[in-house]
Amino acid sequence: MTRMTRSSVLLVTILAGTAVSANPDTGILVMAHGGDAAWNRDVEATVAPLREKYAVEIAYGMARTSTLREAVQRLESRGVERIAVVRMFISGESFLAPTQYILGLRPELDGAMGHHMEGGDHAAPSGTMHMEKPEPIDTRAMFLLSKSGVGESPLIDRILADRVKALSTDPAREMVLIIAHGPGDDTENEAWLRHMDARARAIEALGPFRSVHVETLREDWPHRRAEAEQRIQRHVEQATDSGVRVIIVPFRVAGFGPYREVLDGLEYVADGKGFCPHPLMTEWIEQTALACFSRQAP
Repeated sequence: MTRMTRSSVLLVTILAGTAVSANPDTGILVMAHGGDAAWNRDVEATVAPLREKYAVEIAYGMARTSTLREAVQRLESRGVERIAVVRMFISGESFLAPTQYILGLRPELDGAMGHHMEGGDHAAPSGTMHMEKPEPIDTRAMFLLSKSGVGESPLIDRILADRVKALSTDPAREMVLIIAHGPGDDTENEAWLRHMDARARAIEALGPFRSVHVETLREDWPHRRAEAEQRIQRHVEQATDSGVRVIIVPFRVAGFGPYREVLDGLEYVADGKGFCPHPLMTEWIEQTALACFSRQAP
């Protein structure tokens, strides 16, 4: 078996990226939850550098037929025939089945909407969250769909470390608390926490910090959220009562979510930034798209 060095892998990636960007029939469709104007600007800023190399469109919403159709039509009007669909959600399971159905990659839903709706990285009130009825779109494009979630990528390690590094002044007297939206299903929530814990190891390397914790708020499930809020608030209160400075980092695609309300009256520091905007999120989109194209290559 031939062993490839890191430089060889980098060269292959660069050449693959050049080939894709030079091919006028290929494009990238980024699926993002969407939120308020600031949330969307952060995502737009992350995608912007890719527009110099690729035909790129963004489809906001929780696998909404209308926004996906419009994004595909915009790409097709530019001559794009092969589309890498980069699903920029924390969990790879989120909105997967309806997306496959809308894009013609799944014959029917068969009740597969399931509980895999992370609800978001959104900034809109939870009461506004709704799903259009998924309907297949009429298109001749070939779709290459990403399966992994943002939260599983090692690139997130470095983004989290950068966020903490910018806020930290004395690690030995600081606690880092990383908070995510979280799903409703208990088993899936445990998987989220494991991914978050793995990503948080890069933060521990900056320390040693007094402690590094990961939590999910279970935002759209009131009976689970109440317990999570109390636990998160207790973490912060106990730390500050013992003279520890608390750094809050959101484990979200963009924005700070509802954490200001949850932590109201408590002492902590935060910059309110999710993963976007950050150059490594731009890199994640590009790497994910190239991986999609490479799977289809002969």
